[in-house]
Amino acid sequence: MTQPKSDTSVAPPDAAELGAKPAKEDVKTHHPSGKQSYGTTMQLLRALAFCIYFNGCCIIIHLTQLVGSPLYFVNREWYYAYMAMTKRYFAIVTSLMTHIWGPTTIRISGDESVAGQIRPTEDGGVECNFPERMVLIANHQIYTDWLYLWWVAYTNRPGLHGHLYIILKESLKYIPVVGWGMMFYGFIFMSRKMATDQPRLSYRLRKLRQEKTGPGGKTYFDPMWLLLFPEGTNLSGNGRRKSAAWAKKQNIRDPEHLLLPRSTGMFFCLQELKGTVDYVYDCTVAYEGVPRGKYGEELFGLASTYFQGRPPKSVNLYWRCFRVADIPLDDQDKFDLWLREEWYKKDALMEQYLTTGRFPAMAGGAADFDFVQTEVKTRHPWEILQVFTVVGLCGLVWNNVRKAWQVAAKLVGL
Repeated sequence: MTQPKSDTSVAPPDAAELGAKPAKEDVKTHHPSGKQSYGTTMQLLRALAFCIYFNGCCIIIHLTQLVGSPLYFVNREWYYAYMAMTKRYFAIVTSLMTHIWGPTTIRISGDESVAGQIRPTEDGGVECNFPERMVLIANHQIYTDWLYLWWVAYTNRPGLHGHLYIILKESLKYIPVVGWGMMFYGFIFMSRKMATDQPRLSYRLRKLRQEKTGPGGKTYFDPMWLLLFPEGTNLSGNGRRKSAAWAKKQNIRDPEHLLLPRSTGMFFCLQELKGTVDYVYDCTVAYEGVPRGKYGEELFGLASTYFQGRPPKSVNLYWRCFRVADIPLDDQDKFDLWLREEWYKKDALMEQYLTTGRFPAMAGGAADFDFVQTEVKTRHPWEILQVFTVVGLCGLVWNNVRKAWQVAAKLVGL
């Protein structure tokens, strides 16, 4: 579904959209997505079904990874292609999960730099034509930001949901099953100590910039979307206080709606990937109903979004693109200034969203719509069956081998 271009302004937003600061009691008692859609018993049942679905699929995906892990010692290209397949499975799992338990409107637009790269589809979805290799940066509003950005990779043509790489906290790799699976995905785990992180980051980035040679002798690089959150953590009261203190110490302006970005990690990544990546894509993310001065993590946690039936009414994404050649990578201080200035622009976008309830409309004269409006979903419901393919085939083979062994044992009188 799209919103066609029109000369009329959008409908007047409500008080939360206008950024009015509600009383503290109102934030606690009145959720922006309305009352709980389910009672306690139904919430427990939804939580149980959610856990069975998500954990069950994660176990199946991890078993699939274990089945394919010996490929690492046989052929590395086959191994990485196989693990990319399991990464696609996880994107399908989370997309269907959100469609069933936490449905929300996705509203997408962008500036002139992405004109023609975002378009609606006839079935009410969205199709993106972003490059196969890029560094993707975004502001970090709530813990599930990555979920919506991974879904965008799914909507891309060609689909890049099997080639998304995320830099995240080291502690996450110790989560049973899920953390182990992320290690197979090639995600980059950081301890937030550059002395420790730099060697491992350099090692992973060398793999991502490795040049390959095709059968015809043509060289190429594997697809890659490297997702970074320069703020380092999601927006919260504690984060805002630290950001303000740092801004005061450095005598720089503190953004009102975002945290000051940390440039060191991104600068290092772009330096390491220089010559193999041409673009940095920036996504500004805003959740409908978060009042001015409040934080999405207080409103849209796991229970609210998936169990209580109170997901954000809409997730708003505004895209921009930068050529790596135009980014000052010859000097750390210049890069720090560039990134901070771009973050101030993102802060202005957030201010516009809070004031009007919308990001700017889609730029580019060829576009006949202001926004692409859709929802997180898979193209076909039966895509989830792919997740069980390898384990199912292994079970079938094992069953046939066991029967054949029993028949052979009878024939020889064992």
